[in-house]
Amino acid sequence: MSDPVIAQKSPFVQNVKPGKYAWCACGKSSNQPFCDGSHKGSEFSPVIVEIAEEKTVAWCGCKHSNNKPFCDGTHSSL
Repeated sequence: MSDPVIAQKSPFVQNVKPGKYAWCACGKSSNQPFCDGSHKGSEFSPVIVEIAEEKTVAWCGCKHSNNKPFCDGTHSSL
């Protein structure tokens, strides 16, 4: 599997409402951190996550987290 594009070397920190979110795994979306379909034709697909309550989320921006779609600090070693 090829490596995803690093969208940014820091998390996307957002306040989110309950609902389903499609996190971009390929790094090519122009709607970061969410999927816009740019992965089509590649081995990547979005990570779908359901958020149950309103809260602050740190979405992975480097696309290399071991806790996808959330930031785990991996960006600090890239």
